[in-house]
Amino acid sequence: MTSQRHSDDALLDAARDCVVEVGVRRTTLTDIAKRAGVSRMTLYRRFPDVRTLVRALMTREFGALLRRVEEPGPDGANARECLVGRAIAGIRLLAADPLMRRVLDLDAELMLPYLVQRLGSTQRLVEAFLLSQIEAGHADGSIRPGDSAAQARLVLLTTQSMVLSVRPATTDLDFEALLAELADFLDAALS
Repeated sequence: MTSQRHSDDALLDAARDCVVEVGVRRTTLTDIAKRAGVSRMTLYRRFPDVRTLVRALMTREFGALLRRVEEPGPDGANARECLVGRAIAGIRLLAADPLMRRVLDLDAELMLPYLVQRLGSTQRLVEAFLLSQIEAGHADGSIRPGDSAAQARLVLLTTQSMVLSVRPATTDLDFEALLAELADFLDAALS
């Protein structure tokens, strides 16, 4: 199992490098196989097409980013303060992520199904994280009573829109000023 996981990581690393270099549409399985130093058949056995590979890549990359923002909050912070701080940290990390930037710059239409048709696996991971944070806020009294699932979904949709709209949102406004307003907005909405 370890060698399989290592193999998958090497393939996903090669895919990330290709996507960051030329975008999703111009990335081919042949390019990825060449960069990973494996045969095309090895790659095809694990990932039948570029989209499947890119979905696995996004899940891995953004799952790792989520683990980075799950680190403990400041001492004495309540669950709402931790959730808001983690949401802002996550947006900051995603906005700076070369893979996310490249996808949004060159292949933004690939994100459309996850905005208008269904939630993807990465969105589900984030939502589960938010749900646990909201339930902790209900338990410590820092988040107003309400439907935890609905609250988590609204925080997901609100923060996701900031990530996807960073470029137009910051054409005439400071990114950090927007993040400060979003932090106040989330804090007030959850209080």
